[in-house]
Amino acid sequence: MQMMFPIQMRGSRTALEGVPESEGLNGLFKSCDATRYGLQKPAGVPRALLEVWRNLGWYLVNDRLRIQCELTVIRESLLFENIGEPEIEVPPCDMMEHFGNLLKEKKGVDVTFRVGGKDFEAHKIVLAARSPVFMAEFFGQMRESGTCCVTVEDMQPEVFGALLHFIYNDPLPDMGDLEGNDYREMMSHLLVAADRYALDRMKLVCQSIICKSLDVETVATTLALADQHNCDKLRAACIEFIASSKNMDAVAVTQGYADLKRMCPFVFIDLFERKSKLAKHR
Repeated sequence: MQMMFPIQMRGSRTALEGVPESEGLNGLFKSCDATRYGLQKPAGVPRALLEVWRNLGWYLVNDRLRIQCELTVIRESLLFENIGEPEIEVPPCDMMEHFGNLLKEKKGVDVTFRVGGKDFEAHKIVLAARSPVFMAEFFGQMRESGTCCVTVEDMQPEVFGALLHFIYNDPLPDMGDLEGNDYREMMSHLLVAADRYALDRMKLVCQSIICKSLDVETVATTLALADQHNCDKLRAACIEFIASSKNMDAVAVTQGYADLKRMCPFVFIDLFERKSKLAKHR
């Protein structure tokens, strides 16, 4: 705690107007520092001047000196008291950056994936740490000893490359060169790949991206995809989109809707239930 106390000598109540005010002196008391107590600058009054004041009736009245002192308490937090302590800034976690460099530099790779005529090198232990499917394949009871080359069927090389990028770096790779239907189709392929290798976070990332681009022409196809790969959040979003009164008729005439009736007939139970609930609240 700090306390400021400006000190000022006051004139006699009976003195005439025009008696000068003395120059104030600032004092300081600081509870956490015993040396900081007293006036901030040396000050004094010569004896001869006191005699003059007494003769004039200023300040000294009946050999008494009246002093006015106003105390101001300054509250400070402990943080303020410790403001001078050294502080070391810790950078954000860069673990995934190091794993990404492992994939990029190919150091210590011990498995090669052959996908659509293209080879991808990787590290079994990293893949197993991120995917229970890879864990079972490389370190489970049914693993093949000495597995160093794996052929991946039914997947495009670009999709598998993006999947590896996610495993090592966590975010999906930049796909700025893809737009519109091409980008949406790529996200659908990545969702299928994430489901295949039980990469739950990647699966949610893909659902989130696809959900933002739902439209009348593609929502039925997306609903079928979500239903087939157990994407509950995306499935619910598609049903909500179709069930709205302004979209239902337009969706019903698309080819995706016809395919949905043939491939996933049970989804219409949830669709009609949702539409019925929306109708009751109107």
